[in-house]
Amino acid sequence: MMDATPAGSAGTTGPGAGLIDPPAFQPGAPDFAQRVRDSFNRQAFMTTLGVRLVDVAPGRCDLAMPHRADLCQQNGFLHAGVTAALADSAAGYAAYTVMPANSDVLSIEFKHNLLAPAVGERFLARGQVQRAGRTIVVVQATVVAETGEQRKTVALMQATMMRVQADAATG
Repeated sequence: MMDATPAGSAGTTGPGAGLIDPPAFQPGAPDFAQRVRDSFNRQAFMTTLGVRLVDVAPGRCDLAMPHRADLCQQNGFLHAGVTAALADSAAGYAAYTVMPANSDVLSIEFKHNLLAPAVGERFLARGQVQRAGRTIVVVQATVVAETGEQRKTVALMQATMMRVQADAATG
């Protein structure tokens, strides 16, 4: 879906190798992808926004949504609250991929940087785990606006997610 490789980072075998590439993660459970899909399908807010789960891999989650005028602010840009929700869900589900089967995930903190007006035909978000502990997972998310073949990064998020017991999340 999105090429997260920064320009000029090809061939990362010399000095500085691995400084840009995201770390590799093992899934927290063999059925991690189905667990993410099932949880995502229960997210009424993501359904309301028209967000689709595009791809999921250990430590990564990609989401997409079409432009909708009813989700824009007064200047016609996608509302910052929508980009934050999109980034937060991508980050949360990326974290969820590395958690054990008896887990659920909750956001406990995030910083959302708006880099450019969110104008596009479609919006893509990628959550990428940076560090996974037993309880806390640090994730970065990128939101990109897409128009035709053109893509522009419009928001970045640094987030902290917490693992909770699956039955404790609702109580």
